[in-house]
Amino acid sequence: MDKYTNIHHPDYLPGTFNIYSSSSLENGVIYESSLRKTTEDVVLIPQPSESPNDPLNWSKARKFLHFALMSFITAFTAATSNDAGAAQDSLNEFYGISYDSMNTGAGVLFLGIGWSTLFLAPLANLYGRKITYIICTALGLAGAIWFGFARRTSDTIWSQLFVGISESCAEAQVQLSLSDIFFQHQLGSVLTVYILATSAGTFLGPLIAGYISALTSFRWVGWIAAIISGALLIIIVFGCEETYFDRNRYVTPVSRKAHLRSGGNYDSQCSAQPLLASQDNCDEYGFKHDPKNVPNQKTEKTTEVEPSFNASIEDFKLIDGSEEKLKPYYKRVAIITKSTNLRGWGVKQYFNYLGINMRMFLFPPVWLSGLFWGIQDVFLTFYLTTEDTYFPEAPWNYSDYGVAIMNVPTLIGAIIGCIYAGIVSDYFVLWMARRNHGILEAEYRLYFSFATAIIGPAGLLMFGIGAARQLPWQVIYVGLGFIGFSWGCSGDIAMAYLMDCYPDMILEGMVCTAIINNTISCIFTFVCSYWLDASGTENTYIALAVINFGITMLAVPMFIWGKKIRQATRKWYIRSVGVRDGV
Repeated sequence: MDKYTNIHHPDYLPGTFNIYSSSSLENGVIYESSLRKTTEDVVLIPQPSESPNDPLNWSKARKFLHFALMSFITAFTAATSNDAGAAQDSLNEFYGISYDSMNTGAGVLFLGIGWSTLFLAPLANLYGRKITYIICTALGLAGAIWFGFARRTSDTIWSQLFVGISESCAEAQVQLSLSDIFFQHQLGSVLTVYILATSAGTFLGPLIAGYISALTSFRWVGWIAAIISGALLIIIVFGCEETYFDRNRYVTPVSRKAHLRSGGNYDSQCSAQPLLASQDNCDEYGFKHDPKNVPNQKTEKTTEVEPSFNASIEDFKLIDGSEEKLKPYYKRVAIITKSTNLRGWGVKQYFNYLGINMRMFLFPPVWLSGLFWGIQDVFLTFYLTTEDTYFPEAPWNYSDYGVAIMNVPTLIGAIIGCIYAGIVSDYFVLWMARRNHGILEAEYRLYFSFATAIIGPAGLLMFGIGAARQLPWQVIYVGLGFIGFSWGCSGDIAMAYLMDCYPDMILEGMVCTAIINNTISCIFTFVCSYWLDASGTENTYIALAVINFGITMLAVPMFIWGKKIRQATRKWYIRSVGVRDGV
């Protein structure tokens, strides 16, 4: 059994992949590999089944359409989560709703994003991914309508809770859906588009909302969001295909070479033979058989393996996916797709899944990912507050449009950062794997954090000091571009590294990352104005730059000891996967 592809191999280490080698070395002998690869000889991880219903086997068109829908959901929910600021002046003028109250609404929004991610995540494991998108979009629709009719302080606060819940699907569910249809070596580039979508919504959302508010009425900020949410809900119901697929029930190149476990040891009935050696009495799956007992291949469509240690004691048969037909349209877009291990209504399993999700807080890479991503949201809160405070006044005298357009250099920087940490990093880690005899380590992604440790703090200093000392606009706009670069780069690194470290616990890892990220953002949302008032803009941004540098440099100890940490958490990880799949 290949120690790089099977989680139950005694030498398996999460986050270490053999993506180039066409043979594997075990017990001093080189064994032939039958793993599926790309035309560039990159081993596909995970190994797909032969089923046409396996999302990894979808056509490029189906993958593209699903990817485009996930990207739009991500961008739109990010935009609606950042559009309330465009209405705050009007709400204050017409109804006397204080800016502190609207700041409280922003804090509630962050809590809604983070903690609803936790409570919605088990539904994806029990009833399929699609139901979570429907719930989130429906609640976003309700929140947008509520905000459009806002007249009281409570309206501006609690409507944001619903808007925050709507974005929670983009914090973990989208990443899970994308990992369902793409292979491990593609995730860096895929996450680049995901971060770009998040950046587009985050930075362009306030700009578009500002124009809507100025050209029509502030209420149309909510109403247009409601209209788009309604249309999106219809598209999801009729056009979003379910990506849940229990690949453990199907024959794959890994399961074909599965060794039978006995007494806790991985002893095969017939070990794979050395190259050029005889394959007598072994079937195509690598199992030894008495020739008299070999079943007729025309009638035997499955192969027997022993289930994982948390599964039933009884043997079960794996499905030969090549015999399956493509599901009809109504099943592919079903609102609910029950998991293969669902028992009854799944109420007890739901709470068990909540506990499993919380277990991921024990894994240090989760905290690194949450801090990387969360601190960038903190900086977003600070520089947006500074833009709204400083630049409408002399000597800048920016209009609402002018302030909104300041998000454009940030978006440009984010695009460059996404390309750097996503597409470029994909090529880099493959290059590193070639130099390492085909072995890819998750920590290769962390090389790209060192540029962020310099550029991010530099951008904060240029913007903060530039605003305080009224330096030329070029300094301020370049600083915003650097901040955007750090935003895009850090987000891409954070998620790609975590997904590489624990590839079978993506949803659970992203849930904990979202909780850390949004809880930090909530705290700093409440202290932002007080800190700026108490310390002044220049000193505050100097402190933020130091914090940025310190958190980003946490990549250094993780780079040095990350593999040892993965080794130390290996048993927790395998046990968590086993518990989750056996819930």
